[in-house]
Amino acid sequence: MGGHGFIGRRLIAHLTDDGDQCEVPSRRAGPSRLDWGHVIYAAGVTADFRTRPYDTVRSHVTDLMQVLDGGDFKSFLYLSTTRVYRGAADTTEGQPLMVRSDDADQLYNLSKLMGESICLSINNPRVRVARVSNVYSAEFSSPNFLDTLVDDAVSKKRVVLRTDLRSTKDYVHVDDVVRLLAAIARSGRHRIYNVASGENVSNDALVERIRQVSGCTVEVVPAAPLVTFPVISIQRIRQEFSVRPASILGELPRLVAAYRRSLGAAA
Repeated sequence: MGGHGFIGRRLIAHLTDDGDQCEVPSRRAGPSRLDWGHVIYAAGVTADFRTRPYDTVRSHVTDLMQVLDGGDFKSFLYLSTTRVYRGAADTTEGQPLMVRSDDADQLYNLSKLMGESICLSINNPRVRVARVSNVYSAEFSSPNFLDTLVDDAVSKKRVVLRTDLRSTKDYVHVDDVVRLLAAIARSGRHRIYNVASGENVSNDALVERIRQVSGCTVEVVPAAPLVTFPVISIQRIRQEFSVRPASILGELPRLVAAYRRSLGAAA
C-alpha cells in the first residue's frame, strides 16, 4: 500500500530484484486476493500534512483500518515515523511518548500513533510497526530538506537555511530502509522497530560538507529557529539484523555527483 510513493517505489524495486511478486493496489481497494501474503502499509501524507489534515488522518488511520479488516495476511507492517520521539528522553522502542493535541504541528505524530495503536492492539505478533527516520536517496524526486539543499548548492551555488545551524536530525539512506523493511516484514521478532541511522547530524556539519564538495555559499535566515531531535536508538535492528547504516556525511559527495549527472542528462 502506497507503492507509488518515495519509499514504496524503491521497496518494490528491491523486492522484485529479490524475486518476490508484488502487487500495488489502490489505498481503499485493498489487495485483490483473500490471502494477501506480506502487506507493507507505506501510504501516508508527509510534507503537506499541515494543509491536508483530513487527508492525513484518513490515510494514516481510516484507510489503514479498512485494509487491516479486509483479509488474511502472513504479516502486516505499518510505516510510522521517528518524529514521535520529539521531546522524548528515551528513544528505545516501547518507551512512553509525549504528545500535545493543542499543537497543530503534532497532527502528523498523533495520526501515526493512532495508526500504531490500532496495529498493536491486534493480538497478532505478525502485525508490526516500523518507525522510519528522515529518508534520503540520489533520486532527488521529493521537495524534502536534503534534496533542496543539494539542488540549491549545485544549481544556484547558494544554500539558505531556515533553521539554526545547531539544529540536528537523523538521516537514513533509502537502500538501508528498504532492506530493513523487507527483513522486518518477513521475520521480525518484535512488534516495533526504529529504522534510522542512529546518528544525529547538525545543519552546520551537513552544509559544511556540501560546501566542500560543491563550492556553494551558505546563509542562515535571521532568527532561524533551533530544531533538534533526540538520537534514535537502533540497538534492536543492529542486534537482530546486524545492520550498519550508511552515514549521510560520507554519502554526500556521491549525492552531489549524482545530482550533477542528473542535471547533465536533463540538458
